[in-house]
Amino acid sequence: MKIGLVGYGKMGKAIEEIAIERGHEVLFKSNSVFPLNEKDINSVDVIIEFTKPDLAVQHINMVIAHDKPIVVGTTGWNEQLTEVENLISEKNGSLLYASNFSIGVNLFFELNEKLAKLMSNRSQYTASIDEIHHTQKLDAPSGTAITLANGILENNDTYYSWVCEEGKMPHTTTGQLGVVAHRIPDVPGTHTVSYNSEIDTLSITHQAHNRKGFALGAVLAAEWLADKKGIFTIKDMLKDIQAV
Repeated sequence: MKIGLVGYGKMGKAIEEIAIERGHEVLFKSNSVFPLNEKDINSVDVIIEFTKPDLAVQHINMVIAHDKPIVVGTTGWNEQLTEVENLISEKNGSLLYASNFSIGVNLFFELNEKLAKLMSNRSQYTASIDEIHHTQKLDAPSGTAITLANGILENNDTYYSWVCEEGKMPHTTTGQLGVVAHRIPDVPGTHTVSYNSEIDTLSITHQAHNRKGFALGAVLAAEWLADKKGIFTIKDMLKDIQAV
């Protein structure tokens, strides 16, 4: 498969390594110096995009206009999701997006939802989320932390909204879930969901050791999406793979 990379930072380089290991060709690597163009888009079978929130939708529009599938790992653009959904429907396009492509993290999402159900209506416990990312991570909280927070809101009747601060746990009122975002140099990412009471703390943690898990998930997503039409998340891919 011929792959184009939009964004060639640390994640882009990790994706390139995994893609080549799996027998694919990386035909171009777009970045701020060499922006995405029509010639590049038309030269590949699928595009993987990891850039900045303010660029992601622009790239999606360009790729879909040229009838190519795109895998998007950039987070922080969900306010424009309805616009993108309409575009995919209108153009019969192909998009797979995720807040995190790590298989382990997506298992962690499922575990978080099950734990949230178990802790629902246990008023003696207060839930919170702590996330750590590298300093180049522009959005705070991370897309992964938002997915975790939403997983709690959807499965635990105690909470109806979340609030985030960088560097310290925010003040919360009744029904609010606290999220703290830390930005530390050269760390792949750690996410912890905790339930604290006066007598004990129950917590689950996902800690990435490197970027390989994220990169592998993105390449698997590109392989899966290549012959499909529509808008998908990594949950769709994992359900399909598990069913095979």
